[in-house]
Amino acid sequence: MNTRAFRLGGVLAACLATVWAGTCLAGTAPALDPGAYPGTLTLAVDVSDASRKLFRVHETIPVKPGPLTLYYPQWIPGEHSPSGPIENMAGLTFRADGKNLPWRRDLTDMFAFHLTVPEGTHTLEVSFDFLSPDNGGEFGTSVSVTPAIVDLEWNQVVLYPAGYWSRDITVQPAITLPADWQFGTALLTAARHGDSVTFKPVTLNNLVDSPLIAGAHFTQVDLAPGARVPVYMDIVADAADDLAITAKDTEHYRALVQQAYKLFGSHHYDQYHFLYTLSDSTGHFGLEHHQSSDDRIGADFFTKPEAKLLAAGLLPHEYVHSWNGKFRRPADLWTPNFNVPMKDDLLWVYEGLTQYFGPVLTARSGLWTPQQFRDALAETAASMDHRPGRTWRPLQDTADEAQILYYAPRSWGNWRRGTDFYPEGTLLWLDVDTKIRELSHDRRSLNDFARVFYGIHDGSYVTVTYSFDDIVKALNQVQPYDWAGFLRGLLDTRQYHAPLAGISRGGYKLVYTDTPSEITKAATKVRHTLNLMYSIGMTVHTKDGSIGDVLWNGPAFKAGIGPGMTVVAVNGREFSEDAMNQAISGAEHSSAPIELLLKNTSYYKTYKVDYHGGLKYPHLVRVKSVPDYLDR
Repeated sequence: MNTRAFRLGGVLAACLATVWAGTCLAGTAPALDPGAYPGTLTLAVDVSDASRKLFRVHETIPVKPGPLTLYYPQWIPGEHSPSGPIENMAGLTFRADGKNLPWRRDLTDMFAFHLTVPEGTHTLEVSFDFLSPDNGGEFGTSVSVTPAIVDLEWNQVVLYPAGYWSRDITVQPAITLPADWQFGTALLTAARHGDSVTFKPVTLNNLVDSPLIAGAHFTQVDLAPGARVPVYMDIVADAADDLAITAKDTEHYRALVQQAYKLFGSHHYDQYHFLYTLSDSTGHFGLEHHQSSDDRIGADFFTKPEAKLLAAGLLPHEYVHSWNGKFRRPADLWTPNFNVPMKDDLLWVYEGLTQYFGPVLTARSGLWTPQQFRDALAETAASMDHRPGRTWRPLQDTADEAQILYYAPRSWGNWRRGTDFYPEGTLLWLDVDTKIRELSHDRRSLNDFARVFYGIHDGSYVTVTYSFDDIVKALNQVQPYDWAGFLRGLLDTRQYHAPLAGISRGGYKLVYTDTPSEITKAATKVRHTLNLMYSIGMTVHTKDGSIGDVLWNGPAFKAGIGPGMTVVAVNGREFSEDAMNQAISGAEHSSAPIELLLKNTSYYKTYKVDYHGGLKYPHLVRVKSVPDYLDR
């Protein structure tokens, strides 16, 4: 028996003779075969019924007679978790030679389907519907469709043969769009006939790495005019007026591309597409891909200054991921296909360093002013410095448990800790950057590390993996030091306060005043949330008074207040943003507690908060006796 035939028969051999209608039920998947899968899969996705959020999928898979296991992608790159939305698959049918075939889901692996291919059959027809979500969820489980927009992630609409590396499976994708819609993607078009588009064949891993956006209102902006390697911003919106990118915006995003090249000294794509969705009706997030990024934000991003200020760092963050996360990736996050579990222990590099370089490029490109950068950093520092969960959970554990924490509740977030490797990663890598500058007398910095670590293999987008030791080695190449001990100290320490040495070494210190920064005011206005964590110790929604989080052992906590309650009245007055701020300011000059009438389900109770420190908002102030590494 040849090796490939044995691979197909191995599933049945492992089944211990457990058979239902000729279909294997065992949980043992075939061993991975590094050879290429024979033939090309075709994948046709019809999204013309977008108004009802229905995707029709038809797939053909070259097969051989005998047992066959097919996978639905489970572990989605960039989501760092087994988040494949298989619960939205319906109407699954397998056909061969015009006849339906029996199949059964694996009893332990819900993402695996077993069936037996009849003798004489060479092509398997697969059909199913993907019921695109209509509410809630994170990433691919959030709303991705409106009557004017479709955001398509190919992992949602494909089954693939088990036993092979995703890079060794070739797929020819196609899509049918609603009438007269335009689209953006890093995939290369082979042909378009009306509303049907066929793309050139790609490997399965590149297909999943190349999402598509489409819409009735679409525009494309060239961010690298005349360049050998093109970079585009493809924008879809629910309304044509929301596509109002200005010449100044375009100038800043073109500067972003050039600043990234200066930082990394390389690029790792043949072309790059920012896929930008502007809608108040879809999920809002960014998801990195090697030659594109799936970026979704509110409809008013280009038309409302506060929205633009708050979300200015989204595209720079996802763009950095083309280098950090896609080209260079932690070894435990590289897997041969989408159903092998990932390990998230180095997300403090993958996401944390990206969360540092992203804001740096936001400022260097002009999307933020230096002051706005410092204000954003002050917010990050204050948030992490009011994170009592750091006393029991070190930063390393937030990365280790990321696959769960991405979907953890937001309540008690400061005690539970969430995906803090993002914001605390900013502080960690600022600490590294300023330490390099200090040790080298400002001759070297994290810019040099970026070129050493990410500047290799210019033009290639073949992933290069790394370990903790590789990070340490590259840092020592830039500036000799005990980087292993330095990093482990930051990763493994359990203490209340955040690591702010990078700020102080950078020539600044974190202070609090009663005047909110521009960033703070924008966050309150856009998110409709009053952040009082640094005063009475809670956050409250300005429209309905609902309490989002309460600082563990803070003043509100000690008064008996918890997340999920609703503020009805403040010191006898109906709740409002002004009423709350005035009560906190007034208590600074009074010994009387702040009285909050709260609703907790159907119960009402007055809570007395003994706090007299006034309103507090974070800022960074310059320490002139220390070199100004931060601004440099």
